[in-house]
Amino acid sequence: MEKATVYYTDFRVHPGTSLQEKLERLIKAAGIGQIDMDGKFVAIKIHFGEPGNLAFLRPNWAKTVADVVKAQGGLPFLTDCNTLYPGRRKNALEHLGAAQENGFWPMTTGCQVIIADGLRGTDDIEVPVPNAEYCPTAKIGRAIMDADIVISLNHFKGHESTGFGGALKNLGMGCGSRAGKMEQHKAGKPVVQEGLCRNCQQCAKECGSDAISYDTGKAVIDQDLCKGCGRCIGRCNFDAIYAPDDNANALLDCKMAEYAMAVCHGRPNFHISLVMDVSPFCDCHGENDAPIVPDIGMFASFDPVALDRACADAVQAAEPLPDSLLGEHRADKNFSCCGDNFIDVTPAATWKECLDHAEKIGLGTQDYVLKKV
Repeated sequence: MEKATVYYTDFRVHPGTSLQEKLERLIKAAGIGQIDMDGKFVAIKIHFGEPGNLAFLRPNWAKTVADVVKAQGGLPFLTDCNTLYPGRRKNALEHLGAAQENGFWPMTTGCQVIIADGLRGTDDIEVPVPNAEYCPTAKIGRAIMDADIVISLNHFKGHESTGFGGALKNLGMGCGSRAGKMEQHKAGKPVVQEGLCRNCQQCAKECGSDAISYDTGKAVIDQDLCKGCGRCIGRCNFDAIYAPDDNANALLDCKMAEYAMAVCHGRPNFHISLVMDVSPFCDCHGENDAPIVPDIGMFASFDPVALDRACADAVQAAEPLPDSLLGEHRADKNFSCCGDNFIDVTPAATWKECLDHAEKIGLGTQDYVLKKV
């Protein structure tokens, strides 16, 4: 496979211009104009952010992309699927309310907001996955599959299970219906090492399924209630919670890559990532910690694998911010750091496996050329 081209620009602007104009120049330089959008439905997949989280992408960025789509004759809509765990985005009514609370509605974005898997997260379609090893079919939100074109607009950040959240996670996990998310997560249900548990009860605050109790004075995870989302693993500061299947996160990575393949295969797709406010954990949290590295820039490509690799490389090359979870871990002599800016936030996380598997099944390539705009 030939090298993919990833286009990049930083966040510097001169007086008289704006970051939104700079994003428009970036995506046009990356070739979004090559896509025939005339009269076609264009799904712009974005994360609306759990209320209380302030690291998610502002709606202004979405409006820039939607305006470019409309200028090309397209019919854009912003979309996401319901969450697996309880929260403010677990059904379409609450999800739409959360999106509006965070500023996403037609007056601010210039297009409609549609929750792709319906009221209860059950409106999905089984999509064949070419070259699949784990998921022969993927359960994808119907509205996303009904679109003619898909654009991923992603906030690039850390993640407690997958190391980082990029284009592949935005498409793979984000476009899965609730049943699809369960299929991806089902290998990773965590357990507690009682000897390491301090009974701080922080993990229960992260659990959206009420699966953690303390009747014995130590955390106990009810495996029937647990959804396998892994948020408790990322929250535990004492490494007391882990996935007994050593390959659980790697399997999640591979399934996520296959779900992303299902979303992209057979139709035009384009991908944008903003590497800013790089919080250590996902925007699904109702809060966000300080960024682990400084803001880096905007990236765009037709290849989601190359895009994720370029963004990951940029974060790995960045100097950790001292007043962050990553900086705290690097400064702690008792914390076993390996020099990886994602793994040194959450040692149990994985990320290379997703890129490797996505490349293996033919979704894209990790071999890229970075072109600055």
